Amino acid sequence: MAADQRWRAQRRGGESLSHFVTRTIRDAIVSGQLAPGERIPQEQIGSALDVSRIPVREALRQLESEGLVRLTPNSFARVAKLDIAEVREIYLMRERIEPLAMELSMPGLTETHLRRLDDLRKDIDANRDNSEMVLQLDRDFHLACYEGAPTRIRRLVGDFWNATQHARRAYANAVASDDEHEVMCAEHYLIYVALREGNSEQAGALMRSHIARTRLRLERERSVSSEV
Repeated sequence: MAADQRWRAQRRGGESLSHFVTRTIRDAIVSGQLAPGERIPQEQIGSALDVSRIPVREALRQLESEGLVRLTPNSFARVAKLDIAEVREIYLMRERIEPLAMELSMPGLTETHLRRLDDLRKDIDANRDNSEMVLQLDRDFHLACYEGAPTRIRRLVGDFWNATQHARRAYANAVASDDEHEVMCAEHYLIYVALREGNSEQAGALMRSHIARTRLRLERERSVSSEV
């Protein structure tokens, strides 16, 4: 993709300039358009979005706090790299926090939320040959499980997902198989059923084991054992 194509974003109604720039850069990182370790072209971003350097710098500081960007004094901003120890640490935190998010979310999940979860899990199964689509749908499924949870914990979980997106992409490419896809879909189905039945304890336990299984596979895969 040509570099300038990455910054053709539209500012949403009522969206602050700082939020707009931050969202645009974050989307480019999470989607893989900016790779780990890649220099972030600040001047190009400012020019494409028709903003000064100030909101770009503010955005980079925000993204640094989210773990997506590394800033070095008197140097360029770059997309953050995580080594396997850092990825493992985040996954261990996810194993504890996401079951809690599930428990807090369940009372706020409506029939509309549950229908969307059902649609997402079916879409994941239907797109098994499109790994990038599965990555996005899998992320959407997980975050949709927590739609009823308080904003603070949803934001924390979202930051964890953003920070490890490159690791998930490497993992998906390394272990892509029909068997792996079937296991993931089966786990999503069981989580969905537990949520629909209102069993937060079971849903949380299923989510924890689901995340733990991915962590263990990540640790075993040599393709992500270096920086990702």
